[in-house]
Amino acid sequence: MRTTHIALAVLVTAVWGVNFVVIEVGLGHFPPLLFSALRFLAAALPAVFLVGRPKVAWKWVIGVGLVLGVAKFGLLFVGMDQGMPAGLSSLVLQIQAVFTALFAAVALGERPGRVRLLGMTVALAGIAVAAVDEGTSGPLLAFTLVIAAAACWGVSNVLTRKASPPDALNFMVWVSAVPVLPLLGLSLLFEGPDADLAALRALDGTGIAVILYVAWVTTVFGFGAWGLLLRRYPASSVAPFSLLVPVFGMSSAALLLSESVSPLRWCAAALLVGGVALTSLSRAGGPTAQAPTGPVPAEPAPATSTPAASTPVGP
Repeated sequence: MRTTHIALAVLVTAVWGVNFVVIEVGLGHFPPLLFSALRFLAAALPAVFLVGRPKVAWKWVIGVGLVLGVAKFGLLFVGMDQGMPAGLSSLVLQIQAVFTALFAAVALGERPGRVRLLGMTVALAGIAVAAVDEGTSGPLLAFTLVIAAAACWGVSNVLTRKASPPDALNFMVWVSAVPVLPLLGLSLLFEGPDADLAALRALDGTGIAVILYVAWVTTVFGFGAWGLLLRRYPASSVAPFSLLVPVFGMSSAALLLSESVSPLRWCAAALLVGGVALTSLSRAGGPTAQAPTGPVPAEPAPATSTPAASTPVGP
């Protein structure tokens, strides 16, 4: 990869990592489901009028929009609102690579090789260590919600692979339009119209900046740049950079939110990142060996590449 493109890949992962800190700030201004709805509304408008019609069937746009936008991000935002730390969320969410590999084995017939199975085992050990650490210092329910969000992300990755969108940015913009109304409905049902109206009336510069960051910077810029890299280079060259997301997420949370990182959490990070690396970058067996399994919706990888990361919508 050219030096400028390496720098771009690192910048995108930094943007996605810092996004968890921005989400934490946003949750101080909005109820979680309303916040998620506003994020997708800002990402979809006015972009849907600029990117052209969807280049895949509507069933894939709607399916990924509901699973990724409503389920994954709804669970993530609620989990963080319930006390899951930003830095730990950025780390634990990477277990999506294991869920993706498992669901791909069932739905796509991909047979995980020995190296991938080893990676999945190591990553799950990292989650177990993180759960022990969180169990002594934070709410396990919030931890479980983020794990559930990662599982939904895995489902959306498999759906994205089945859709095989030729234009990742076009796909992401249309996917972003799907969750808006369902999330608003869930917010009205569970968070209440009074809480939503109070948040909107109190909207200030910080709240607007947070929405613009999670919508335009992490989604539009992040996915646009990542899609550009995936069009120019094999997925096996681009995907490893996604492992920097929890590095930036944990370090920015420590610096900006003063989140402490215990020795046990560092151990969990080493196990999880190492396991995800083995899971994401090893070759699966079978006729669908090139299916992506990592962190952003991508175009199908060239035949010579190893499995890539599939979606953070932005984290």
